[in-house]
Amino acid sequence: MPSPKFQIFIYGVPALAIALLGLPLYVYLPTFYAQDVGLGVFGVGIALFFARIFDMLNDPFIGYLSDTYMSRKWMMLLGAVLLYVTFYALTHPLKESGIFYLLFLSIGVYAAWSLLSIPYYALSSDISNSYHENTHFSSSREFFNILGALLALVLPYYFHVAEDAGASLLVLWDALSIILPVTLVLFFLFLKESKRRKNSVSLVRVFQHFTLEMMESKRVFFAFFLNNFANAIPATLFLFFISLVVDAKDASGMLLLLYFGSGVLSLPLWILLSKKISKKTAWLISMGSASFFFFFVLFLGKGDIVYFSIITIFTGMSLGADIALPASIQTDIAQRATKKYGEISGTLFGFFAMLTKLSLAFGVGVSFVILGLVDFSAEAPSPKALFVLKLLYGALPLLLKLSAMIVLRKYQEK
Repeated sequence: MPSPKFQIFIYGVPALAIALLGLPLYVYLPTFYAQDVGLGVFGVGIALFFARIFDMLNDPFIGYLSDTYMSRKWMMLLGAVLLYVTFYALTHPLKESGIFYLLFLSIGVYAAWSLLSIPYYALSSDISNSYHENTHFSSSREFFNILGALLALVLPYYFHVAEDAGASLLVLWDALSIILPVTLVLFFLFLKESKRRKNSVSLVRVFQHFTLEMMESKRVFFAFFLNNFANAIPATLFLFFISLVVDAKDASGMLLLLYFGSGVLSLPLWILLSKKISKKTAWLISMGSASFFFFFVLFLGKGDIVYFSIITIFTGMSLGADIALPASIQTDIAQRATKKYGEISGTLFGFFAMLTKLSLAFGVGVSFVILGLVDFSAEAPSPKALFVLKLLYGALPLLLKLSAMIVLRKYQEK
């Protein structure tokens, strides 16, 4: 019988592969299709916005399917197979690829990612047994998540292609094609999936139960959306900001390593703090800390790489809490709702995934569309366009994160 600690460890392993998708899809892909493929920031922003809107509407239904008809593990396997096909095509575009090529393949990749990730996240509520154990499972997953993000950063840097979005995508495709099957084999062999009673309730009834839980926990849902929206904007605009505002494109890989490395190192401290106070309070502290240090981004200019590095380290220290603690609170909500209404944890995690994608859609859609409206050009940006870029990157995330803190403050943990 595997030990509980080993189960917690092995549960987190697939997140290593899932996280490899984050950087290419949200950092490299928009830049690659806007510049290298030649679709422009406005066209890419519109295509990715609608792809994510279309995809996010599927997530609660995918969660319902995992509650009702399919084993969580087998649904993950289906998602992995679809991911191979669509991510390959997206990173190896045809010569005449246009907006619709990007749109349809993005929808395919996001759907595959949902099939892989939603049942995976829902598994944590099936196999975890207590309030603090939820944090350990979510922290294991997010630890490997950050390691996967670090690996996604290191590989392009190691192969000296970090400044080339297209070449970076190819390197990350090669890595995913190896790491995904290896991690899933380990997961399938060694993780003991708890026996659970599959949902026999109709889809209409499940969504009625889900609506009741959503109303009860609406502050967490809304804070989660606002916080993710705040994080999505700098992720989308990072390469533009470091190249055009700080004028240090060659340092992009190093800065991202600093950010995610700080997140990995700080994760145990946030877990300890959440046990001493509460998950909600620790999350509020992390958002407040990130907001304070990120405020100084507004004063950066050309050559301020040292100051940007310091800001990156301190904001990165909040990363561990920013992803592990909301995920643990989500597991608490899913377990509580399942006890009241029956098996709806997959549906709830599908809704959390929908909120994440909605926030990311707003991040890339709002950022790229506004830049397009001021005739932003990465090759020769006007002073007006640079000013708008700086406000989008530095000021808007602060407003959103502070709003998330205000909303979360009145949430009552149970």
